[in-house]
Amino acid sequence: MKLLRFPIAILALAGCAPAVQQGGTSGGASVPSASIDAARLAEHIRVLASNEFLGRAPATPGEEKTVAYIAEQFRSAGLQPGGSNGSWYQEVPLNQSDIVGRPELSVAMGGRRQPLTQGEEIAVRASMQNVSRVDIANAPLVFLGYGVRAPERNWDDFKGQDVRGKVGIVLINDPDFETGQGDFGGKAMTYYGRWTYKYEEAARQGLAGLLIVHETAPASYGWATVKNSNTNTMFDIVRADPAAVHPPLEGWIQRDVAVELFRAAGQDFEALKQRARTRDFRPVSLGDATFSASYAVRRQTIRSKNVLGRIPGTARPNETILYGAHWDHLGVGAPDARGDSIYNGAVDNATGVAALIELARAFAAGPRPERSIVFAAWTAEEKGLMGSEYYAANPVYPLETTAAGFNVDALAPTGPSRDVLIVGYGQSELEDRLERALAVGGRVIAKDPSPEAGYFFRSDHFPMAKRGVPMLYIDSGIDLLAGGTAAGEAADAAYRRDRYHQPADEYDATWDVRGMAQDMVVLHRLGAELANSREWPNYRTTSEFRPIRDASAARRR
Repeated sequence: MKLLRFPIAILALAGCAPAVQQGGTSGGASVPSASIDAARLAEHIRVLASNEFLGRAPATPGEEKTVAYIAEQFRSAGLQPGGSNGSWYQEVPLNQSDIVGRPELSVAMGGRRQPLTQGEEIAVRASMQNVSRVDIANAPLVFLGYGVRAPERNWDDFKGQDVRGKVGIVLINDPDFETGQGDFGGKAMTYYGRWTYKYEEAARQGLAGLLIVHETAPASYGWATVKNSNTNTMFDIVRADPAAVHPPLEGWIQRDVAVELFRAAGQDFEALKQRARTRDFRPVSLGDATFSASYAVRRQTIRSKNVLGRIPGTARPNETILYGAHWDHLGVGAPDARGDSIYNGAVDNATGVAALIELARAFAAGPRPERSIVFAAWTAEEKGLMGSEYYAANPVYPLETTAAGFNVDALAPTGPSRDVLIVGYGQSELEDRLERALAVGGRVIAKDPSPEAGYFFRSDHFPMAKRGVPMLYIDSGIDLLAGGTAAGEAADAAYRRDRYHQPADEYDATWDVRGMAQDMVVLHRLGAELANSREWPNYRTTSEFRPIRDASAARRR
């Protein structure tokens, strides 16, 4: 079977094979063959990334064109409407929040008040509690280690202390980051290390606010990223109880500012940081230090759409296999050096939407599966995974009976590869299935090279993953047939440097999208196997999401 890949590659290079096709058996069961047309993929990318779509920003004319195009492609592929009330859409209401003017932020100690400059020493976000003001007056400051409460790891940084009304200061990433050893799996970040978790736990603990100490290595990005992301417009889904997941104030503080604050309170930052790596850590009050904040918040609600198509299952239609990709990008913004102001988002993520459409076509052209298959084009990923978060909080199809999901985000137009990258390797049993499916074509898995950066928590599969649905997030391989890993790594570096989130992320007719087609054949195979089985993949026992999935096991009997 290993030789199957090479005739395909040779014929495609000769211009004789516009589609990649693969079939076979798995565990004795026949797997329907799939044909993914590279020319169709390229055409979808070209259309979606054209200037006519205005960068595909939510709640703009660009959205109207985008969602209409995707719905029409789903219809013509042979899907049924999979959204709310028999439509192609799930409406996604989003709260948009901005700080009005310059916020007044300060710390006080020993009767002396020290102002903090927004964007320079501190970066606070517009509150997402649906309030018009944030007013915190002289809230006691407390250091809370990594801000983690993980009962399954016998870890609790709060130790039952009442921190309601206080402002906490926590470290970014996991307790294991510095040493690479410990109760959180070593260097690979768990969800407990992600800033979103830390804010959620702060809300559960009743804190008035939470400040995360910024350090470049454990955050995996510099202060400029923190400043630009957190002092900008904030988005969140419309929630029945936003205070359940957001404390009134969320922000970051520069490391040097935190070090000086700790010193003035009679504490050594590095010594406390070392203590925080142990499960014996207890909250540390910073003497008489207090924090104050005052600023107005301007709010409005905008409405966007997820696009959903479905193939109903023949035997178990209430069980679902989910494929997803985000349709949005950054819209129209500041012009680059060429004067181009349209952020076309060709790689990110017209490639994923194109792949989703062609996967839908491949499934619709084959025999009907026993389980239902849902294809979801998410909105507002660039605003913080908002479309997928809304779906996960308000699922059209129950998450407990969603057998598995596959996320497609920013595929590389660099041609066929010998490998497929798994982002967040080590999470679920879906990885074992991928390994077997790749082996049919003589290919292998490449493990996430930067697990400490937590990229698994930064794309649209994650809202489902944190609610227990086994999700697989693959990325294009690096070991290219043409040029090996040197060529793959060079292409990746060039994209991140010259085109990522820039107007230059435009479609190029010279792109080689056969690697995308190759990878979609593999994702089709995985989905087809599961859709025609009674199996329920799970997270590995070492995953923080295994207990969540196990808790709903009775729904899958």
